[in-house]
Amino acid sequence: MVRKEDEGAAMDGRSGAERLGSVAPLRMDALLSELQEHVERVRGGRDRMQTLLDAVMAIGSDLELKDLLRRIVQSAVDLVDASYGALGVVGEEDTIRQFITVGMDDEAIAKIGHYPEGHGILGLLIREPRPLRLEDLGEHPEATGFPAGHPPMRTFLGAPVQVRGKVFGNLYLTDKRGGLPFDADDEVVLQSLAAAAGVAIDNARLYDASRHRERRLSASADMTRALLSGAPPEEILRSLADTVRQMTGTDLVTLALPVGDGPDLTVEAAAGEAADRLLGLALPATTMASKVFTAGEPVTSAALSDDPRGSGGSASVVRLGPAFFVPVGDSERVRGVLQVANVPGGPSFSDATIDMVSAFADQAALVLKLAEHRRETEQLTLLGDRDRIARDLHDQVIQRLFADGLTLQAVLGRVRDEPVATERILRVVDDLDDTIKIIRTTIFALQHRDRQEQAGGLRTQLLALTDESARVLGFAPALRMTGLLDTGVPGAHADHLLAVLREALSNAARHARATTVEVTAEASDRSLRLTVADNGRGIDPAATRRSGLANLRSRAEELGGTCHVARRDPTGTLLEWSVPLPTDGETAAEGW
Repeated sequence: MVRKEDEGAAMDGRSGAERLGSVAPLRMDALLSELQEHVERVRGGRDRMQTLLDAVMAIGSDLELKDLLRRIVQSAVDLVDASYGALGVVGEEDTIRQFITVGMDDEAIAKIGHYPEGHGILGLLIREPRPLRLEDLGEHPEATGFPAGHPPMRTFLGAPVQVRGKVFGNLYLTDKRGGLPFDADDEVVLQSLAAAAGVAIDNARLYDASRHRERRLSASADMTRALLSGAPPEEILRSLADTVRQMTGTDLVTLALPVGDGPDLTVEAAAGEAADRLLGLALPATTMASKVFTAGEPVTSAALSDDPRGSGGSASVVRLGPAFFVPVGDSERVRGVLQVANVPGGPSFSDATIDMVSAFADQAALVLKLAEHRRETEQLTLLGDRDRIARDLHDQVIQRLFADGLTLQAVLGRVRDEPVATERILRVVDDLDDTIKIIRTTIFALQHRDRQEQAGGLRTQLLALTDESARVLGFAPALRMTGLLDTGVPGAHADHLLAVLREALSNAARHARATTVEVTAEASDRSLRLTVADNGRGIDPAATRRSGLANLRSRAEELGGTCHVARRDPTGTLLEWSVPLPTDGETAAEGW
């Protein structure tokens, strides 16, 4: 009986050996193909591991933090074959304070306008620091979309970068080449790179801190030499600002000191970008510097001119980008505020830089304290000289002049028959009486001038007046004060100056419709000068009634000065009011 298998074989016309011979090559080809795929995977994994090791070695050998961060992003893009990559450095209040990108040119970055602040998917990684892999960014519930001008992105892979257990930032990768989604291997590779990056960043920060420490010690030595050399306080303050700028390599450094007992400050030293425009600038209570002075805590800002936490100050005069403020003080009190800033688009400041300036500020506080003690010693010496001069004038000069006058009056009875001699003696006696009155006035001024200065100098009154005008203007005028306004300006001149400024600010508020007002008060050895500039509508040529302007001119002419009002280009008004200051003899005669 023939079996079905045999029947089938007979029908096929081939033997079993012949059939096995035809199937075996097919199975062998499949096995060889599978083996080849496995070898390719092993080879690809080996090559990828070698690429990862090369990337780790590359980033580990770079100690410049700025270059290191960009190299980390570039390595991540190359490892997972992404189109775009970025590293967002986490700052205060879970925001992105620095954003390093790879894959976009300058034109594409300019179209976006500004870097992200930490919202949407990027913010999710900040709040929940663990790897995140998405096939479509837009489908995630946390997605907030892209700003205008941003290139389209679909696939996403992110991983945190930790330094000593704390999140330093996050790596963001988008759009794997070839249109494929990121896979689990990509996620593992990125995590490995992020771990190596954390170690490299820590090493770079330690290296950066050691260099900053070396700079700080060198700067402290220079400052100590300046103190021991007996240099004037203003020269030491200027050197301090220059030193901080050299230490940080920044665009602008200012040092603001308090005016009176309130929170108002004045920029007493500046170095770098537009330093001459900021020197003497008044910083009212609304500015960031004044708030740091009151709180005694450092503050950082990613874009100072656009920061809503403060208004006015140096950022309203010069466009500033990344910046930070450090209080300068000791355990007793805050003595000033250091501002370190870059222009918009400039690099942000690392924690090591901020720590270095903070440590240096503690040493700078000693300089301010010694300078303050030196000023107090000089003031005491001056007051002692005033008391001695007043005492000598009263006890010796006046008594002698009075005795000489009595002697002349006694002689007068003997020459009554000589009219010419009598007239001359009477004239001399009258001159002696006038001289005694002048000396008594001078004695009073010498004894009471320090009380007048303590009651509130011209600087304090100028600050108070500009602060008061902010309620009417709707913004704080920029005030710049230079020279010996508190000690070199007589009371009558100060009263006229304040009246002129009050009238000018009132005109700007009522008629000019200005959005900015800049006030400059300057006292030199010979003159007192006030300028008020606004960007309003300017002077109306058709206006015929200008009693306010006539009043300003009359005040200038009363003191022998001038007053000019002109239109500014392109818009606004410029007021220039200038009067001469009296000499020492004229000052004494006026009771000052």
